[in-house]
Order: sequence, then C-alpha cells, then structure tokens
Amino acid sequence: MPHWGGGNKCSACGGPVYHAEEVQCDGKSFHKCCFLCMVCRKGLDSTTLAIHDTEIYCKSCYGKKYGPKGYGYGQGAGTLSTDRGERLGIRPQE
Repeated sequence: MPHWGGGNKCSACGGPVYHAEEVQCDGKSFHKCCFLCMVCRKGLDSTTLAIHDTEIYCKSCYGKKYGPKGYGYGQGAGTLSTDRGERLGIRPQE
C-alpha cells in the first residue's frame, strides 16, 4: 500500500513535518512550534540559535551551560555571578 502524505520526521516530536511548517537546522527537520530552546523553551530562529551535538539552545542558555566559568566572566564590569543555571534545569557537568 502506498504511503500518502507526510514528510520528514520532526527531530523534537517525531511527527511528520510538512513543507509549509518545516524549519531545517543542521540537516534536521522541525515543526515551527517544536523549534524551541531545550532549557527555557523559547522559540528560536537563525539569529538566536546555538547548537551543541544534537541539542539546540538559545544563545543565553547555551552560554550559561557551555560558556566560560569563573571569576572575570560576569555580565558587566566587575560583576561576579554564582548562578549556574539550576533554576533553568541546567545541571553542572562533573
């Protein structure tokens, strides 16, 4: 029996992605509504996207999870933050 309709599979939800709702990133297809940051669930586009292996993040969450740590990497002049992203669901690497 022929397979009617459908398209590529969404990398986030696994459902079929039709051409009108498709967003492609790093060779993978997503629904527009599934193309979200893995931590804060904010909608992404080509200017706010950061990729790490198979995971997609907004630039803010990517920086908190994989950016430089320690003294001197604060947000402003002389700022020291101890926020490691636990409230956003980011677990520190061991």
